[in-house]
Amino acid sequence: MSTTRSWCFTQRLSVFALCLLLHPHLSLSYSLKNCSVVYSEDASADMFLDCSSRKLVAVPDDIPKEAVSVKLSLNQLQQINREDFGVLLKLKVLFLHSNQITHVDDGSFVHMVSLTELRLSFNKLTNLTRNLFQGLSSLTKLDLAINNIQFIHPSAFQSLSSLQTLILNSNKLQHVADIRPVLQLPHLKNLNVSNNLFHSFQTKDLLLNTTSGLQRLDVALSKYENFSITSQIFPDLEMIDFSQSSLKWVEPDGPLLRNITRLHFSQTVIPFDEIQNILRSADSLMELRLNNTVCKIPTLEVLDLTYNDDANLSAKLVTCSQLSQLYMSVTQMAELPKGSLRSMKRLQSLVLDSNFLTRVPDDIRSLSSLENLKLNNNQISTLGCEDFVNTTNLQQLYLHNNRIAKLDRCVFRNLNELKVLDLSRNLLCTFGGAFEIGPQQLEFLDLSKNDMYSLENGVFKGLGSLKYLNVMSDKTVNVNRMTFDGMKNLRTLHATLPYEYESNFVGLQRLENFTVYLNTDLKSAGPGPGAGLFQLKSMKFLTITYRDSQHDYPFDMPVEMLRVTKHLEYFTAENLYLSAPSPDTFQFNPQLKSLTIRKADLSDLGPGLFKPLSNLQALDLSSNQLKSLDFLAQADLSALRCLRLSDNEITVINETIFQSLPSLTYLDLGNNPFTCDCSNAGFIQWVKSNNQTYVANGYQYTCAFPVYERGGKLLDFDVQFCWMDVGFFCFVSSTCVVLLTLLTSFIYHFLRWQLVYTFYLFRAFLYDSRKRKKGSPNLYDAFISYNVQDEDWVYREMLPVLEGEQGWRLCLHHRDFQPGKPIIENITDAIYGSRKTICVISQRYLQSEWCSREIQMASFRLFDEQKDILVLLFLEEIPAYQLSPYHRMRKLLKRRTYLSWPQAGQHTSVFWQNISRALDTGDGPTDGTDLLTGNHLSPPEPS
Repeated sequence: MSTTRSWCFTQRLSVFALCLLLHPHLSLSYSLKNCSVVYSEDASADMFLDCSSRKLVAVPDDIPKEAVSVKLSLNQLQQINREDFGVLLKLKVLFLHSNQITHVDDGSFVHMVSLTELRLSFNKLTNLTRNLFQGLSSLTKLDLAINNIQFIHPSAFQSLSSLQTLILNSNKLQHVADIRPVLQLPHLKNLNVSNNLFHSFQTKDLLLNTTSGLQRLDVALSKYENFSITSQIFPDLEMIDFSQSSLKWVEPDGPLLRNITRLHFSQTVIPFDEIQNILRSADSLMELRLNNTVCKIPTLEVLDLTYNDDANLSAKLVTCSQLSQLYMSVTQMAELPKGSLRSMKRLQSLVLDSNFLTRVPDDIRSLSSLENLKLNNNQISTLGCEDFVNTTNLQQLYLHNNRIAKLDRCVFRNLNELKVLDLSRNLLCTFGGAFEIGPQQLEFLDLSKNDMYSLENGVFKGLGSLKYLNVMSDKTVNVNRMTFDGMKNLRTLHATLPYEYESNFVGLQRLENFTVYLNTDLKSAGPGPGAGLFQLKSMKFLTITYRDSQHDYPFDMPVEMLRVTKHLEYFTAENLYLSAPSPDTFQFNPQLKSLTIRKADLSDLGPGLFKPLSNLQALDLSSNQLKSLDFLAQADLSALRCLRLSDNEITVINETIFQSLPSLTYLDLGNNPFTCDCSNAGFIQWVKSNNQTYVANGYQYTCAFPVYERGGKLLDFDVQFCWMDVGFFCFVSSTCVVLLTLLTSFIYHFLRWQLVYTFYLFRAFLYDSRKRKKGSPNLYDAFISYNVQDEDWVYREMLPVLEGEQGWRLCLHHRDFQPGKPIIENITDAIYGSRKTICVISQRYLQSEWCSREIQMASFRLFDEQKDILVLLFLEEIPAYQLSPYHRMRKLLKRRTYLSWPQAGQHTSVFWQNISRALDTGDGPTDGTDLLTGNHLSPPEPS
């Protein structure tokens, strides 16, 4: 790893984490149900979909046509159907590995004309049918490893005209002839058929008529009784991997192996004399990987002895003087004997990591051409001044994860070309002045995860070329005012500092990326965080994280400091603010593109904080106890593209808020307690239908309220009944209320008694019906309806004749009504309990409300039963015009007979006989007939 490459990689990670340049395609119209979109820094990047680890049993039906890469791995797919992928003309990469696929329909990939890589490994396929890969003319890599493939149709690979790499390892192929169709592909370069059931691998069994362009052949993890390449069918073969295999190579032919430059024999069960015989034939070999070796091949440059545990291994390296790269990782080595590497004057890269070395091997001192040395993951405890005395060309030195506790001043003094030094994860508590004098060309220095507690003044003054420095620690590192003095080229600094520190960063004029972790376990007398940053005018990236989750120190980034850092583009504060920052915090930072504030209490956040940030493109406010997004509607965030609001307390979202964010293309609202009712109907509809903003994992948002919806999915809530026009609904509702009020008022004023009567009529009807069924007689012959002021006439004239002389049973309300019973119920029972109703009509009768009700009730019975039950008796002459207001009375007089007391004169006996005759008549209909003569009678004429 070069210094520039390491530094740039760190920078790129920072940019990616801030989600600044996220550009989803505008055609992605809503959140996907089972996939998430993976973004790239590149503004014109293709669309990558990740649908892995979702427990899917079928291919999602909402894969966008614009997708270029789709991951469906680590699911529970069992079958691929022809229609599963539709028309995905732009798809280039498809991962289907680690499922349970047993069958793939022919033509399932027929429309994937752009697909270049297909992974179907770790499944349960048994057969490769004829048209399985139809349409994949652009495919260059096919991975079918770790299946149960036993049969390959001769035409299975015919469509794969561009295939370069085929991986068929760990299947159940039994005959080498099974791979004959593969070797006929014109562009095949790499073939892996390791760990199959081949008993032999001989080129004569392949029966190829033409040569193959194969360059790499992997036949590892196999047991071959015979292995031979005896025909000129692999003229371009450069590498063969026999790792962990047992075989007998029959008649290795030198001319046929003249292009072999790499052979891997790691952990093979092959006699060493046979390996030597093979090596003599492969006289062009440049890279060798094996357990035991002798370096007698003059062209050999790379030797990989990884995972070897030969105790005599070092002794066999003495003759390997021509090597340029030597890998001896994981060899259980505790010490490298002197002289093992001394002859390797050309060695440029030496990897001795993951062993048990306790010190730097002595032979390294003689490797003057060494450029890359890896000693990480060992048990080295000390570094001596002579360890690197002659490695003056060393450019990269990796010593991380050892037990180095201290450094001497002279340890790196001769490393004039060193650019990368990794001493992380050691036990360093002091540097012993090692960096006060160099290395002068060092650009990358990682001292993180050590035991240092203080950085003295000038400790790095010899590192004038340093661009990257990491001094982060699990402990707080106290820094002094001149700790970073002289580091004029430093671009990136990661440090763990006390909450209050006194460092003066005046010398870091080129610092662009500063990440600081603040602790409270150590405090200096300094003025607090941010105070020493006033001079960092070039800073673009600033990350401040408070490690103590229980801190109670109020913090507000000094406006003066941010005013100086006018080039600041990325600001991250985590667990730092106790409440919302003051509105003027960023008033001097209009260039800010990304702002992240996490783990704070922003429940009172207002729009003022964002008003100066017209260029803000990425905003992360996760884990901040936010309850509302109203502040976004008032903030000027027209350039915002990425918004993260996960892990807050948002329950309801007004979709109109996003109208104030016209450039928003990515939205993350995961893990909020959403309310699943009509208050979120607009937001739900917006997520499903908007054609610009991708809502990350929107279909996984769950309901927290109301209780009966808890655990359900927010986007599964049915919003159809929420979409009635509110104005129309209010109009209809108010109109109905008004009409109902008017109707109720009308009924109450004009028809309330009719309703009451109707109720009692119904009861009387039921009562009368039951009586008729039982055959019980009426209680009375007649009910007398009269006004109380005519009661004297009734008792003086009527009762003595009708009851005394004629013997009729009469019902009178003053005498026969049941006390305590509702009067209307008494009237109803009296009328329906009597054969006839006699109405004694006078001026006072007409004016009486109750008398009017009685005659109405009697008329109701008349019309209901169609019986002659009503007898009208006028006590006085009443002109017709006086009857006009009494519509019902006039109507009855036109159709019914009546008797007049004034007309009886002196002949009262005839009058009472007529009454008796009326009472004596049956109940048949005699409408409009005189009770005595059978003639119609007219109403009384006006006097």
